[in-house]
Amino acid sequence: MAKTRISISLEQEQAERIRLHAERAGMDVSAYLVHAATRQMAETDAIEEQFAKVDALIDAAESGARELAGEPGAVDGELTEQERRDVEAALGLVYGADRHDVSPERVA
Repeated sequence: MAKTRISISLEQEQAERIRLHAERAGMDVSAYLVHAATRQMAETDAIEEQFAKVDALIDAAESGARELAGEPGAVDGELTEQERRDVEAALGLVYGADRHDVSPERVA
């Protein structure tokens, strides 16, 4: 496989630190930088894969929220009975079932 040359610019102090680290690792600077970049890319890929499902859920929720934004809401800030139950259920998930200090009326 043909190799490609990439030129980078950096401060002299950074170059010296990289050279010293490469030397300690028993590598030349090119091999050291390729190793470091490859390791960083693998870590980034793993993180993105780990959170892909969460990101998809967030995207779906945001899309659903945009669709709901155009629907008419309760009049004068009043919640419907179903909205009140939904708020109560959500608060139960956040604060736990034994909370006593939060009610849907205080949220609305």
